[in-house]
Amino acid sequence: MKTSLLILFLLPLLTFAQSKSDQSVVIKGILLDEQTKPIPFGTVTLHQKADSTLITGAISDEAGTFELRAKPGTYWVKISVVSYTERRIPAIQVVNKPIDLGKLILKASTKRLDEVVVKGERSQMELALDKKIFNVGKDLANAGGTAADILSNVPSVAVDAEGNVSLRGSNSVRILIDGKPSGLVSLKGGSGLQQLQGSSIERVEVITNPSARYEAEGMGGIINIVLKKEHREGINGSFDVITGYPANFGLAANVNYRRKNLNFFVNYTASYRNTPGRSSLYQEVYRDDTTFITQQNSTNRLKGLNNNARAGLDYFFNPKNVLTASYTWRLSKGKRYADILYRDYQFSTQNLRSITSRTQDETETEPNSEYALTYKRTFAREGHELTADVRYLDNWESSDQLFNQQTVGPDGFMATTPAVLQRSLNDETEKQLLVQIDYVRPFSKNGKVEAGLRSSSRDMTNDYSVTQRGDNGVWQPLPGLTNDFLYEERIHALYGIIGNKSRKLSYQAGLRGELTDVTTTLRRTNDVNPRHYANLFPSMHVTYDLPRQHALQLSYSRRIRRPQYNDLSPFMTFSDNRNFFSGNPNLNPEFTNAFEIGHIKYFSKGSISSSVYYRHTNDKILSIRRVNEQGYSTTRPENLASENSYGAEFAGSYSPFTWWKLDGSFNFFRAMTNGSNLDVNYQSDTYSWFTRMISRFTLPKSTDVQLRGNYEAPQKTPQGRRKALATLDLAISKDLFNNNGTLTLNVVDVFNSRRFRSITEGENFYTESSSQYRLRQVNLTLSYRLRQAKKKEKPAEGEF
Repeated sequence: MKTSLLILFLLPLLTFAQSKSDQSVVIKGILLDEQTKPIPFGTVTLHQKADSTLITGAISDEAGTFELRAKPGTYWVKISVVSYTERRIPAIQVVNKPIDLGKLILKASTKRLDEVVVKGERSQMELALDKKIFNVGKDLANAGGTAADILSNVPSVAVDAEGNVSLRGSNSVRILIDGKPSGLVSLKGGSGLQQLQGSSIERVEVITNPSARYEAEGMGGIINIVLKKEHREGINGSFDVITGYPANFGLAANVNYRRKNLNFFVNYTASYRNTPGRSSLYQEVYRDDTTFITQQNSTNRLKGLNNNARAGLDYFFNPKNVLTASYTWRLSKGKRYADILYRDYQFSTQNLRSITSRTQDETETEPNSEYALTYKRTFAREGHELTADVRYLDNWESSDQLFNQQTVGPDGFMATTPAVLQRSLNDETEKQLLVQIDYVRPFSKNGKVEAGLRSSSRDMTNDYSVTQRGDNGVWQPLPGLTNDFLYEERIHALYGIIGNKSRKLSYQAGLRGELTDVTTTLRRTNDVNPRHYANLFPSMHVTYDLPRQHALQLSYSRRIRRPQYNDLSPFMTFSDNRNFFSGNPNLNPEFTNAFEIGHIKYFSKGSISSSVYYRHTNDKILSIRRVNEQGYSTTRPENLASENSYGAEFAGSYSPFTWWKLDGSFNFFRAMTNGSNLDVNYQSDTYSWFTRMISRFTLPKSTDVQLRGNYEAPQKTPQGRRKALATLDLAISKDLFNNNGTLTLNVVDVFNSRRFRSITEGENFYTESSSQYRLRQVNLTLSYRLRQAKKKEKPAEGEF
């Protein structure tokens, strides 16, 4: 089996050497629904007329177009799309000229076919040259999880203990919701995804080398989270009930109603979680020929009640004019309890000097709102369209933390210092107005031009204070820990793209210009830091169709990572008063030139893509840890001189049998980081890799079993190294209620091994840390589909 998988992964590379002549004929068409809207990601297969042998296949793109190639002969075509009735074209005579099947209208599926077996449902992973699509509902281990849980199991994506998201080892990632910035992730960055219930997510799109159409933010690429929304006539939807241990209780409803010109949708999720976590730290500090040692252990519990509601409507003035209005509301209330125990030693761990205990009691409230209005106009010519989008985000967060600290001698009884009682108040607000217009106009059969503009205005505030109660009972502010931080951001952009196709060669060239104006202000000390810069971001994508359903793409884009609010805010976290984390008001943006060669191949039992990539980054942003003589550390982002990284990535789907399906990915990379502008020792040259494999078995009586494994190899950093991480998830599901419902039991992190471990070293310190923000989780989820029964299809003759 290992040999077979190795051959499977190497297959795309071997195809580069093929030079056989191509005498095939092009067969193309466009998939549309009954409202003449394009249907992306539809499966189109070509079969021999005589014996139904599968010849080739293709996946429709975002415009619904597809293209097949075949030698002269007689064939038939099958079109399969989830939620649509299967369509077949019984006889196609291929001669020596291209065949255009034109517009192929698919009808929405409104009934279930009981007499046939489940087969051909959409794959967990779908591959395109410019992105990868991961269908959330097909991964059984996602049931009952959050958006952060889902992303942590998407190939090439990693989520650390603080909820920070990275892609291909880069933590500069732009996260979008339905293709736009959203209050669900904006204020808290990726960590806000821990409050978004996974049952409201339909799919995740990973775009590693975006075109000029997308905003230039995100050096590592773009992760687009697509929420559930239906367009079928009548009422339909899905409902979930979740229970789990440690405490994880949730309800979710995704309801859609479509009648004539009006489509109304509502998504609501409510959840309560009591999430335990733990961490440890060992640190040595060297001073005056003496080694001071600290052993730190902490446990925490986060109790959170989260409510997310999203409602909206689509109004079809006519089939070519659609207005969409939506409102999203989120309210999160949480209680965090933490206990930290510090043991301080001198020379060795046999010489205990003192024991300090610190407790944290935090109450946190986050009410957030988002308003969106979108208009889309399609014209008579296919592909000619105009889209305008306006949205307003209004987010707020309030945190009240109380800390109690006591230090005793090595005997554990006699206090060496008075007890300390401290309080931290933190109020944050965010208001953002976003306007975006996109226009696409074809100028030939395969050519088109695109243009657009985007204007974003964002204002954020942070009123922060830390006080300590004195012996007289009066609360006094701590020096340097009370201020008001203001963040004002204005980004304006224009872009243009031209694309065309000549025989087997397709190309797309784009240019995006962005004007950035960012000002940060510390109000009480009147420290003002303005930043103004204008930049151009070119992009290029060239695709060449190879024989036998292969395609090759070369792409280039220039990207930027602007320091965001959390990167610039100088306020330090105070829960651990020996290890402080803050932003850096003097941080500069980082710029990246990204190159990638991608390859994709479809075959009868699966598909596989491979890519080779290279990135050069200037002013690389990384967190640097420094420790003072007392052993207190500060960690904040800094600009390092540069980073060069390159790697190879493989992703594939394979079904050796009808009852067994494999989805997997493998990424190997090398990263060379140069931080000699800060310290001659801040340099690293690392080779690392990570892989993911899902094995799903279909058993009798509508039962599925799934194993999902992830492994991240060790990786060097400019200050040390990160250790390996390995996890295994197990899930089993059974369809109920005539296939309208599914009961899923999953165990996330079976061996409780999801621990983030690292070693950090400096001239005067050595630190080893381990953290586990989520322990083993067991969930039981009952899903019910209203007029959304699992898609079934009868296999054609000759299929197996």
